[in-house]
Amino acid sequence: MPLVTTGELVTRATAAHSAVPAFNIITLEHVEAVIAGAEAARAPVVLQVSENAVKFRYGRLLPLARAAVAAAERASVPVALHLDHVQSDDLLRQAVTAGFSSVMYDAARLPYLDNLAATRAAADWAHSQGLWIEAELGQVGGKTGEPPLDAHAPGARTDPVEAGAFVADSGVDALAVAVGSTHAMTTRTATLDHALIKRLSAALDVPLVLHGSSGVPDDELTAAVAGGIAKVNVGTALNLAMTGAIRDFLAAHPEAVDSRKYLSVGREAMAEAARRIIQVLGGTSA
Repeated sequence: MPLVTTGELVTRATAAHSAVPAFNIITLEHVEAVIAGAEAARAPVVLQVSENAVKFRYGRLLPLARAAVAAAERASVPVALHLDHVQSDDLLRQAVTAGFSSVMYDAARLPYLDNLAATRAAADWAHSQGLWIEAELGQVGGKTGEPPLDAHAPGARTDPVEAGAFVADSGVDALAVAVGSTHAMTTRTATLDHALIKRLSAALDVPLVLHGSSGVPDDELTAAVAGGIAKVNVGTALNLAMTGAIRDFLAAHPEAVDSRKYLSVGREAMAEAARRIIQVLGGTSA
């Protein structure tokens, strides 16, 4: 079916008190696995391409984006395409022609006023192009290998009052909030600040987004959605599933050289991981 927009999926999930699953893709196997998982769960999904994934692909956005669009158009469930953690204005401006309906502009590393100014400019441009835009306030941590922030460090949590002003002044459509998760976690041991999630949900009139969700246990994810999280980003969980399955296959078949043999095993493992996470989030029926 034709691509849908991220904004449409998030709006629908918000009304249903569920959350849109958004999976970061790196290879064609990621694309196919996420769509297969969504089809098994009979739920819509967002495919996300991060700036780091673009760097991995020799700095070229279009090859992976076009593959994702082609696969999405053949899916039996609604699929949206989102450009994630964009810091480069040049990459931001490639979003429209590459088939993306939304972007996450990441200036959270900057001091508040600089973050606001950069995000305001990005939002103005995005809206002029018909793009839905997400930003981040607070610091989720764990991106590009940096250590997570201490739970009590300045900026380690999103302040509801500051967030309300940031959303109003920047004009963004959704806000990624720092509530206890960390990017790139390989163990599911994160504990979220559910009281803060509820305060943020009450203070803001835009959907909340949870980054670093691979390290969050099922019950914590369920509670986060109940508290107001409307979009949940997942990346590392897919890579863990893929890598683990391929390691097991190659250990059992040391003679294997045909990459299709082990990549298919990795793809199946990612599809099952995606299906399970989508069902935990209570994804709305496609």
